[in-house]
Amino acid sequence: MTMMTETLVSGTTPVSDNVNLKQHLNTPSEEGQTLRGSVEKALHNYFAHLEGAEVTDVYNLVLSEVEAPLLECVMNYVKGNQTKASELLGLNRGTLRKKLKQYDLL
Repeated sequence: MTMMTETLVSGTTPVSDNVNLKQHLNTPSEEGQTLRGSVEKALHNYFAHLEGAEVTDVYNLVLSEVEAPLLECVMNYVKGNQTKASELLGLNRGTLRKKLKQYDLL
């Protein structure tokens, strides 16, 4: 594993593979919530305040709320190097560029 992957999250135990990354993401934050718990809480709050409004495309709404900051953080971490970012994310470089443009990060 690369040093880049091992130090993805500063100030914590090195994250050297996807299993450890998943375990790290499931570790509660200082506020006591995991990433999953935060998403669930936000969705429960969202649905509780719909007041009968018709909603479609929740999947893309949630995906964009998670994907945009993920891409931004990774691009900052690799100092704008798209090749390193695509490797870190496990995406084709062309797909990464498309997503960066989609979120106005390029």
